[in-house]
Amino acid sequence: MPGHRFPRRTGPGRAVRARPRRPARNPAAVSGFSEPAKKSLGQHFLHERGVVAKIILAVDPKPGDRIVEIGPGQGAMTFPLLERHGALTAIEFDRDLLAPLAAAARAHGELTLLHANVLDVDFTALAGGTPIRLVGNLPYNLSSPILFHALDHAAAVRDMHFMLQKEVVDRMAAPPGSKVYGRLSVMLQAWCEVTALFVVGPGAFRPPPRVDSAVVRLVPRAPESVGIVDPARFAAVVRDAFGQRRKTLRNALSRLCDEATIRAAGIDPQTRAEQLAVADFVRLANLASTP
Repeated sequence: MPGHRFPRRTGPGRAVRARPRRPARNPAAVSGFSEPAKKSLGQHFLHERGVVAKIILAVDPKPGDRIVEIGPGQGAMTFPLLERHGALTAIEFDRDLLAPLAAAARAHGELTLLHANVLDVDFTALAGGTPIRLVGNLPYNLSSPILFHALDHAAAVRDMHFMLQKEVVDRMAAPPGSKVYGRLSVMLQAWCEVTALFVVGPGAFRPPPRVDSAVVRLVPRAPESVGIVDPARFAAVVRDAFGQRRKTLRNALSRLCDEATIRAAGIDPQTRAEQLAVADFVRLANLASTP
């Protein structure tokens, strides 16, 4: 973020302010973070300030917002968010990052750190009646589970701004008929408005991943506008419909819907799943049998 400065080490126990537009020579030691990225945790630390500034601009935090960051890493988004907003909660699984994060954050704002696997965090309880705003650079190997976990708590979430693998964002925002339109597209778009914002190249990360990334915004829909009677049944219909993409709906959904039910939903049984709009899946699921 413009104006943000990270301290750089120049000797044992000594830290000074980096000169404007002059990055530290040893990025791994910035702000006291000496641990390298862990491949086992899918870590790729964001460091490009221009990208961080675009993310902060997209989030546009306002007074009174409850912001929760998933996977703060080395604080590339955490510290600018703190300077802009004053306080936030961050969920970090890597124990080795907790102490340097807490120490570096003191110069920027009030950081509440939760040492936890994000999949074990109850976002509804964390919100406490006030919708939270989720942000984060998600590990690629856990992005889909985290997205579905957030969906389970959609009523407690105001919006989400995530960095993910570009291929995943493409699938999240894909329209019907697209080659990448599938289960993830339908499940997310049924519950949220999904907007792909911008692409981020590998050079913005340390170490650089082998693929492009992208930032996406998800805004949960009002419950009354979703129209899904039984979420579990809806999920089962979508899963079976895309289970074997080459099958027609009549064959793919034989466990849940007969041909008459599919026709009652206004859908040709010979249609394939990728040709249906989200609203079609909602109507179909509302008429289907309970799995």
